Amino acid sequence: MSERAFELKSATVAIAAVTAAASLLAIFWNVGVAATFWGFTPALVGVPLTNSLAIPWWLTPFSATLIHDGFLHLILNLVMLVWVGAQVERVLGASSVMLAYLIGAMVAAGAQWLAGPSAMIPMVGASGAISALFGIYALLAARPKPLTNSPAINRAIHAAWLLAAWVVVQWMTQMLAGGQGVMLATPAHIGGFVAGLVLERPLLLWRYRAA
Repeated sequence: MSERAFELKSATVAIAAVTAAASLLAIFWNVGVAATFWGFTPALVGVPLTNSLAIPWWLTPFSATLIHDGFLHLILNLVMLVWVGAQVERVLGASSVMLAYLIGAMVAAGAQWLAGPSAMIPMVGASGAISALFGIYALLAARPKPLTNSPAINRAIHAAWLLAAWVVVQWMTQMLAGGQGVMLATPAHIGGFVAGLVLERPLLLWRYRAA
């Protein structure tokens, strides 16, 4: 493998490796306790620490991505992360993937908080952050149709259609699972995807700013 190929895949591999290691430790230790102290709990936003095992609430959007409630949850997220992360990283590079992932995690947690600020159920899993990468990939993979004479308007319409499709997919998933939106973190998935749609253009310009 060339040095360039390794560079392009380094961020995706690093995120996946750290996520797998941390999640396996939590699963074998006590995933319920890990979720309580290191998952993102909307109702605890702004609340001071009361336990020595807990971390500040503003760090939990990131620590939550490292915890999964079982092997199936972990494997599905790792498969999605490795696939979409590699696609995005080939175009935008390792730094952009890392930045998008972290911002996606933060926006996903914010969306989950807005949907239920008093919820006491911890949100865990990397799906929200991964959704940001899917938002970026959706714009990179398909060109906007020339519906108008304005490229900016065509791009906005294209992003709106992609967002609508993602919302429908999340809604259908929620319905099939019995409507447990908080447990599925549906708002977080949508928030992460929106973050990806917003970040795609700036990250693309940043990547090729010297070209």
